[in-house]
Amino acid sequence: MAVGADRSGPRVLGPDSAGTFAGFGVDVPVTLGGTAPADPDFPLPALVTGLLREQAGARSASVHLLAPDTPAQECRRLGESLAEEATGLLVLADGTNCSDERSPYPPDQRAGQLDEQIRTALADVDTDRLQALDPELCAELGVEGRAALEVLPGVVAASGGTWRGELLYSATPYGVTYHVATWTRQP
Repeated sequence: MAVGADRSGPRVLGPDSAGTFAGFGVDVPVTLGGTAPADPDFPLPALVTGLLREQAGARSASVHLLAPDTPAQECRRLGESLAEEATGLLVLADGTNCSDERSPYPPDQRAGQLDEQIRTALADVDTDRLQALDPELCAELGVEGRAALEVLPGVVAASGGTWRGELLYSATPYGVTYHVATWTRQP
């Protein structure tokens, strides 16, 4: 199961969904598990989920897409409901897209601080820090996946226990910041 943000949300794409990376320059078809024809307008979070599903050898996946401007409390409620049904959750989000001269948008000095807030929250399983993300600031600095990140506090709250985070990657190639982390609930 995956969650991401896309302007087409809210909606859920099930295992019968498929798409292609052709719109990004390479016609690599992916599926969430079925044999449906590739949708040329398949949202990026679903494309990445399909690619990772295939690489991991999972039979199927579904993707919950939220609108980028979904309120934090609604994101949290989705996280609480997903915690009840998911054995694993892939959250697809992004960092800022205006941090340096390589960025697709003019550099903004606030980008570094926002990326650090996200990086630290992911590394430390700091749900308060994620819940405190400012939707307007995130929109201004290109963090389209803020809503997906704010699903995590709901998952942690509903699951209980102690969680451990591990930041695997955090960098700004080509002027867009990406973070990769794992969160594991401790026995």
